[in-house]
Amino acid sequence: MVPDPGGSVLSPEEADRALARLAAEHEAIESSLLALQDHAGRRLLEGAELTGLTRERWARAERTVPLLWAYFDACTAALHETQELRAERREPGREVLDRLARLLHGADLAVPGPSGEPERLGWPELVDRMNSGYAEVLDLVAAADAVWSALPARIDLLAAELHRLSALAHSVGVRPGAHPAGDELQRVTEELTGLRAEVIADPLAFWRPAGGSSAPGGGRPDTGRYDDAARALDDIRREVEAVIGVRKDAEERLIRLRDILSRADRTLAEARLARGEVLAKIAASEVPAVSGPASALHEQLAAAAEFRRRSQWHRLSPLLESLESRAEEELERARASLAAVTEPLAVRAELRGRLDAAKAAAARGGRAAEPMLVERYDLARRLLWTAPCDLRAAERAVLRYRRAVAEALEADREPPGETGRDGEGSGRAGEEDER
Repeated sequence: MVPDPGGSVLSPEEADRALARLAAEHEAIESSLLALQDHAGRRLLEGAELTGLTRERWARAERTVPLLWAYFDACTAALHETQELRAERREPGREVLDRLARLLHGADLAVPGPSGEPERLGWPELVDRMNSGYAEVLDLVAAADAVWSALPARIDLLAAELHRLSALAHSVGVRPGAHPAGDELQRVTEELTGLRAEVIADPLAFWRPAGGSSAPGGGRPDTGRYDDAARALDDIRREVEAVIGVRKDAEERLIRLRDILSRADRTLAEARLARGEVLAKIAASEVPAVSGPASALHEQLAAAAEFRRRSQWHRLSPLLESLESRAEEELERARASLAAVTEPLAVRAELRGRLDAAKAAAARGGRAAEPMLVERYDLARRLLWTAPCDLRAAERAVLRYRRAVAEALEADREPPGETGRDGEGSGRAGEEDER
């Protein structure tokens, strides 16, 4: 056995195992360097016009890769020399053992340093340096390749969809300067164009390393700006579809609005006529005033028709929605106004109906010709059919007549000697009439 410079002793068996381990390490390093040489990301980086962080790191990687091959060549030469010495004898002699000891524990390999000055390292230090440089370069090329694989193709597909949507939008008048969605289309188009250029020139700006991961290439592409553009495109698509819907049924909606406003105007005109009639025919009655037609709504309806004529769908759509709601409210207001104005006439008509019903009941009972009933009927009828009609006086007269008819008919139904009860029954009838 022969001691190495570090003081440890290598047996022939340990020497062969150490040599085999160095050969395995050498093979693994060679495979990794060749894979790095053929990596798609590295080839793309070599031919790209880079900017920003990617250019900075690629410049450093371009200095690192030749050093890695220089380190590997030094390892190759030392390993082959040792293997040739070992092949010359059946058992590893002192020369082989010394050589292995220097490789494993001594600074025996002459290599160029990071600054270009030569330096001497041992095999383990050199392998550690190669692993560190390789990981740095691989992290760069893997990240760039992942970003370039994920984003440009997706951006191109989104741009194609944007182009189709722009053609559809232009066909319905959604253009920059004429419609907010047209302005947004232009903004998203410019954003996608700029985003693609930035992704190609500086892919590392769109890379988010995985937190806590030490493996080269650990992380994911940052698709935030792409996702924002995709969401904006969905919003624009919905707006264009809404414009198409407005364009399709705008004329029908305008006709319906004209009809609703026309009915509201006619109802208000009827209410104004009815108010004059009430004031002429009903005395001491509080009749609410009737407003004029909704001129603001008519002006907005005219503006909506003009928007349709000029294909200004983005202005027409919200205006139509507002008009449809307010036109229905205007029609309901006009109907309520007519009902309020004509209420006194309705009350008079109801009183006339009650008076006629009471007279018919008296006639069926054979009591209509009694002087007292005739007198009360004539008074009530005169009040109801005289203009202006005093509704309060007429209501009292009708109530007195109905009470008198009820008392007369009740007296006919009571047997003789039950006058007290007859009076009580008549009183109840009168109370019911009052209720």
